[in-house]
Amino acid sequence: MTAYELVRRAIEFEGPERLPMRFGALGIDDTFGVGCRPAEGWEPSRPNEDEWGCLWHKPDEASGVRNMGQPKGHPLTSWDLIDRINFPNPDEDYRYAHIEEALERAGDRYVLIGCGFTLFERMHYLRGFTELLADMHAAPEMVHELAERVLAYPVGVARNVGERFRGRIHGMSMTDDWGTQNATIISIPMWREFFKDRYRRLYDAIHDAGMHAWMHSCGHVNDVLEEWIDCGLDVVNLQQPRNLGIEEIGRRYRGRICFLSLCDIQMTLPFGTEDDIRREAALLLEHWSTPDGGFILGDYGDGVAIGVSDRRKRVMLEAFCRLAAPELLDQIPTPAGG
Repeated sequence: MTAYELVRRAIEFEGPERLPMRFGALGIDDTFGVGCRPAEGWEPSRPNEDEWGCLWHKPDEASGVRNMGQPKGHPLTSWDLIDRINFPNPDEDYRYAHIEEALERAGDRYVLIGCGFTLFERMHYLRGFTELLADMHAAPEMVHELAERVLAYPVGVARNVGERFRGRIHGMSMTDDWGTQNATIISIPMWREFFKDRYRRLYDAIHDAGMHAWMHSCGHVNDVLEEWIDCGLDVVNLQQPRNLGIEEIGRRYRGRICFLSLCDIQMTLPFGTEDDIRREAALLLEHWSTPDGGFILGDYGDGVAIGVSDRRKRVMLEAFCRLAAPELLDQIPTPAGG
């Protein structure tokens, strides 16, 4: 069974031969990623500016802190400026010109195209988090207008991928953090008012392009996950299973969506014992996976940012392999150092 087939069968609950992996940090990855480039000739006008005009604050390397940073400069300081925002054009050929060559390196793996910060995140990066939430009450018509303009980009990317690479790119991944530590950021009725139809249209566009829809979301998203499933989401990337409640999520959603997950990046991986990591791996497979699939092991990526050594990642990878992919055990490298 090819790597592509392993991942596809896990997503579609068709019985993969083993647990699929996205664990590039330790050299085991059944997926291959590509992405869209910025517009041809685009250059930031200021340091740490992205293509949408948002300014990012990133930690000084000398501080010893390493993370992606966060947007601090929001260009939509007034709704009067909405027509001046540079909403990227998803139809520019240059965005996709490098992908053909990249696909030659994909081999038999499942190919994902990343679309980055997709809807809610991009909206509050443009407007400001507090301002956007307040405007859902004070200026809802403008929030709807902004949502439509932001949505046009990922929908357009999906359409272009379907037209240019149908059958060769298998999934489209995105990120939208929707949880605090204990709840969805806004009420579910308000979420439905502003976002449900738009997520449905986005996932429909991805499916129409012949791809699965993958989405990452941090925080306590227990209730909004029901909405995503109803909209057609195929794979959800959850990295804080302890915060969510492993048993609760399994009881409510096991067998209804494919989970891309790992041991908890807030608690278990950085602070638990190695036995804690092993126990949590077993618990996740027991409650989130099914005999027909529904679970993919996905690494967090930058372990330094969350204080997790390659050694601890190896403990986790070995634990999952012993339970659901023993044939991979001899392929796991021994990391240098701690």
